[in-house]
This record gives sequence, structure tokens and C-alpha cells, in this order.
Amino acid sequence: MTYCLAIKVKEGLVAIADTRITSGSDTTEKKKVYIQQKDKYSLFIMTSGLRSVRDKAVLYFKELIDEGAEHNKLYKAVNAFGAQIKRVAKEDREALDQAGLKFNLHTIIGGQLKDDEEHKLFLLYPEGNWVELGEGAPFVVIGNSGHGKAILNRTLTSESSMHLALKTGFLSFDSTRVSANDVDFPIDVVLYHNNSFGMIEQRYGKKDLESISEQWADELKTALNKIPEEWMDIAFNKMHLPNEKTI
Repeated sequence: MTYCLAIKVKEGLVAIADTRITSGSDTTEKKKVYIQQKDKYSLFIMTSGLRSVRDKAVLYFKELIDEGAEHNKLYKAVNAFGAQIKRVAKEDREALDQAGLKFNLHTIIGGQLKDDEEHKLFLLYPEGNWVELGEGAPFVVIGNSGHGKAILNRTLTSESSMHLALKTGFLSFDSTRVSANDVDFPIDVVLYHNNSFGMIEQRYGKKDLESISEQWADELKTALNKIPEEWMDIAFNKMHLPNEKTI
């Protein structure tokens, strides 16, 4: 499993991907973010699913770019990557099915190309179709997504700052990390400021952020202790009334 998160706010894009690869009882670290950066062409690709499908699709896409393929808008690059996923499906799906493996690759693509009026964020499905993320959905998570969504839903809007987005994104990852053994440090962070045409990438290890993780755990405990308890009295008082109905 994996954890990949991308957030779109008016200021720009924030993306986080863990690096843990789990195969049976074996775990390794591998980069899950691919960045394509050249003159007024800035995008990142993050994937969750079969690593072999991911590597092949990314390689085919990179070859297209190296051979001179041009895209003036991000959705066209998304279409091009989707075409490579379909190409890999034609080549490998039958063999994967015979081996008992499901052809599976979910992809997040974000960035801005020369004719995009602003930065964009897309979720690409294994079938090659996609949806664009907008103001009503400022973030998307692929992989192990269940544990970390609550803080994102409660905190983020399209008006949030990139600083808040990264802070919240890390805490979302951290919530997932402590609840699942297939998500872990190091994490790769990608930042993109609207109209900058420049991707910034930073890797963080456990030692870099463990103090933040510990502070967050302490803050949660403190906040929980501050929650009023009077509303529970009606339920707990019934423990002392054995003949009282509990409904």
C-alpha cells in the first residue's frame, strides 16, 4: 500500500508521498513521485498500485517527452499519461490476471503548463479516465486513505495557505503512519506556487519530523481532556440504577 496526497489551494499545490514499498513480509523504500520540469512545463505524477505498471507507464511517458512530445495544457499531459496506462494494460493485463494480480494504478497529476490559466490537479483512474479537482474538493488521497482524511476534511479549503496545507497534510500522513504498517517515512514533499513554473521537492525522514509528530499527539491528548464531560452523566448515572432501562 502507499499514501499519496495532493492539495490544491489558490496559492498553489502541495503534494506528499511516502516511500514504503511492501511485498509480502519485505519492505523497501522507493520514490513514488516523478517530476517533469522544463520551460513553462511543470508537473508531478504520484501513483498507487502495482509498481511494475507504474514504472512502465512513467518510462513510456518520459520517452514521449524526451522525443519531443509537447503539451500546452495539463489535461493534455494527463491524457498522454492515461494513454500509456492503456498501453501497459494491453501489454501486461493478461499476464497479470494469470498470475492472480489485478491491473491497478491510481494516479495523481498536478502542475501547470504554459497555456493553463492556473495550476491544476487531476485524479487518473486505472482505466485511463480522469476527474479534475476543484474548489469543492481541495485534496485527493490515493492508497491507504482512510485514516488521514478527517483532519483534511475539517481543516482545508481552497482559501487555505500552502503552509497550512503542508502542515495539515503531514498530520494526515502521520495519522495514517501510526495506524498502518504499510505507510512510513521517508516522505517526499512537492510544492508548486501558482504561475511560478518551478517545482520544489524536499525529502523528510523520521528524525526531521518526529518532534512534530510527538507534539501533535500531546496536543490531541490535551484537547481531549478539555472536552466537557457533563453530557456523559446521563449515561454513566444509569450504571447505578440496575433496574433502569438503558434505552
